[in-house]
Amino acid sequence: MSRQIKTIGIVGGLGPESTIEYYRQIIARYREQISDGSYPPIIIHSMDVRELFRQCGANEFGKVRDSIVESIQSLARAGAQFGLIASNTPHIVFDDICQRSPLPLLSIVEATRAEAKARGLSRLALFGSQFTMQGDFYRQAFAKAGIAIVTPDFADQQYIHEKYTTELVNGTVVQGTRRGLLEILERLHRCTRIDGLVLGGTELPLILQDGMVKIFRFSIRRPFM
Repeated sequence: MSRQIKTIGIVGGLGPESTIEYYRQIIARYREQISDGSYPPIIIHSMDVRELFRQCGANEFGKVRDSIVESIQSLARAGAQFGLIASNTPHIVFDDICQRSPLPLLSIVEATRAEAKARGLSRLALFGSQFTMQGDFYRQAFAKAGIAIVTPDFADQQYIHEKYTTELVNGTVVQGTRRGLLEILERLHRCTRIDGLVLGGTELPLILQDGMVKIFRFSIRRPFM
């Protein structure tokens, strides 16, 4: 009996480093389950992360939606059968994107919520771009599962965003930045008693990984793991 493998389409480049990691991890997971030496069919449409941040900074979320939809349409024309956006920030307008998408889409936020619920967590810190941390889409989605989302104060959000957009998006990992992020996490833990961390920026796992955060039982590294 022949096996039917659907072709996945990835809206990538948001940023490029995480797109590479998504590609590697999807292949690795596929080959854990299918050991015949084959590889999964994957199509990537790479976008410009700088333009995404510019549009978000100018509150041009209609343009964010339209550009993502155009990318998904390109993936559909290329033969993708379902898709995902390898970035958290565009999930600000995820519902609008889904309404216009020619493909069924996986949601980073919903997948992460399901993982957090399966682990029995109830209060999570959220790191990501300033648009992700200041947005309501994580908070609202997790509230449906009875899970609270806690974000850093404004100064710490600025620090995380600046390091994220100037270092991590470019694949640069600085030990001092890792220490700074962990210090923010420790302050949140002391003040709000969080029991986990959502890495709501797809480049954050480059610098924070499972096992690094000793004060928690876990850190969610990637929503599709």
